[in-house]
Amino acid sequence: MGPLHGLRVLEFDAIGPVPWAAMMLADMGADVLRIARPVPAGMGIARDARHETVLRGRRGVTADLKDPAARDAVLALARNAHVLLEGHRPGVMERLGLGPEACLAASPALVYGRMTGWGQHGPLARAVGHDINYIGLTGALHATGTADRPVPPLNLVGDFGGGAMLLALGVMAAVLEARTSGHGQVVDAAMVDGSLLLMAPILGRVATGEWLDRREANLLDGGAPFYGVYETSDHRHLAVGAIEPAFYAALLAGLGLAPDALPPQHERAAWPETRRRFAALFATRTRDAWCAVFDGTEACVTPVLSLGEVPGHAHHVARESFVPVGGVDQPAPAPRFSRTASVAGRAPADARGGGDEALRDWGFDPGDPRLSALGRTGLTPPGAPPPRTP
Repeated sequence: MGPLHGLRVLEFDAIGPVPWAAMMLADMGADVLRIARPVPAGMGIARDARHETVLRGRRGVTADLKDPAARDAVLALARNAHVLLEGHRPGVMERLGLGPEACLAASPALVYGRMTGWGQHGPLARAVGHDINYIGLTGALHATGTADRPVPPLNLVGDFGGGAMLLALGVMAAVLEARTSGHGQVVDAAMVDGSLLLMAPILGRVATGEWLDRREANLLDGGAPFYGVYETSDHRHLAVGAIEPAFYAALLAGLGLAPDALPPQHERAAWPETRRRFAALFATRTRDAWCAVFDGTEACVTPVLSLGEVPGHAHHVARESFVPVGGVDQPAPAPRFSRTASVAGRAPADARGGGDEALRDWGFDPGDPRLSALGRTGLTPPGAPPPRTP
């Protein structure tokens, strides 16, 4: 049933972190009801809805939140929710009559989770932005990339690690507290805050002078020859993470190098030359040949898999790290629980249906006149993606 079985979550459609956080809660057993805006016929990009993987595991209804009747219907749903998730810019939900004041008046124990890029206040609070902008303000983008320029680490740091994960943790902490106090609260989760928290260990090293404020000059940014990526003879790559002395010794042994033939491991001035020597050696064999050399050793050398190779790797297969949802293989829920296992996709895989059933589960008769403004026959035209949030 999942460790969050019985938790009811009202999710307002958004892009990026909110649906990812809602997916996590749904995987862990929460009953997530997604509120989406109606999309006019012909709008949206044609796409197989099954591949909207972050929408798995919940049911949905539509609501035109500018319609007072729809707003009242959503407030009725909020009275039965434990958690509300929204990702609009500051002030939007208040203008719709669905801000924290209105929703907490309807349900005093409600946890109102707000996800924004810049937070609910501050000079940039109402500015637009994306992951790259948020991580640019925290040093994370500056510290990532090659020596000559920063390189965005996809949108993993701001949207998901610093955004969605922070939101999920924050609302669950507030739910735990509400069960003791009987009072809900607002959770202000900002991608810029979460990204800054992720940078805490690095900023601590900067403060001590251990971390140089430039790329490819440090232990974990590709500067150290024993922690980085190397190209092989077949133009594939290996990930090398031989930090500890024993692991470094195993790396040198696999490369056929005597320890006394190289400068000390942590002699920073010698790192560029050591890296060149390592690179020349790794370029002499294929990726898989090197994997065979280091298999079973403590050198911390592993293949850099292409996206197409990932599902078939023996470790992922053994751990059943991919599961089929709606006929599409997707990453399995995580973390794993020994007694209350998470399950992906209990509800329709794309959150575009199941509204009547969801309303019954939430204690409403689908014919309740308060809910007449909610659409329950599908959220978007077939194949269309979820709408973007203003």
